[in-house]
Amino acid sequence: MNLTDPPALAAIPFYAEQRNECSLFEHAYRQKLPALLKGPTGCGKTRFVEHMAARLSRPLITVSCHDDLTAADLVGRYLIGDGNTVWNDGPLARAVRTGAICYLDEVVEARKDTTVVLHPLADDRRQLPIERTGEVLQASPEFMLVVSYNPGYQNLLKNLKPSTRQRFVALVFDYPEPQVERRIIAAESGASEQLATRLVKLASALRRLTDQDLEETVSTRLLVMAARLVDSGLPEVPACRAAIVDALTDDADTADALHEVVLAAFASD
Repeated sequence: MNLTDPPALAAIPFYAEQRNECSLFEHAYRQKLPALLKGPTGCGKTRFVEHMAARLSRPLITVSCHDDLTAADLVGRYLIGDGNTVWNDGPLARAVRTGAICYLDEVVEARKDTTVVLHPLADDRRQLPIERTGEVLQASPEFMLVVSYNPGYQNLLKNLKPSTRQRFVALVFDYPEPQVERRIIAAESGASEQLATRLVKLASALRRLTDQDLEETVSTRLLVMAARLVDSGLPEVPACRAAIVDALTDDADTADALHEVVLAAFASD
């Protein structure tokens, strides 16, 4: 879990808007509607939430969901200290009380009991029942619930139920258009226009591959990492090998095939 600095003191993180998603998010916030962000890994969902929290001058509480995350981890629990048992709010309860934006990243990874506490928060009630204390928290007017997931990771065991999905306004993300992705790489890494253009061309070539057994293709995040290595002085090909090829696969044959694409992309300039 991460609680950002007070937004009034923090700079607005860079984010390149693609499909009017900033305006849509602001409308949802004003109407007290929760938001569901869906898109592939590394396409900018988390950065988007950070950007919007700063724009709206709201603190942001981020929770990275995982297999063992329970409702109690989100809501809170009793702790023993100084001989007493004291209630301790979890990140979701703290956001509800303080009017923060609570971002549950990859919410489908959390245990199913978390939906019990999310449902009354995500509909018109905007309430968080705390079973252990008998308290029912009414969400602050500034509170907003935001969840994300990657549709490519869903399966029969980890899926977002329709009864949960239909409580959220959905914002669909994908990898940026080439001109936007060049701007992101340059802004995030300090890369030259020439290097950013080369990396975007490489990404286009890798994303067209359909005969490799890849769980996911190259993300904008990986392109930025490669650009940072090059900006630090590493040659382009080994930078792309470390930041992109070996990050995408553990299979030696697949890695060799992807490396050939890297060599072709940079040899053509």
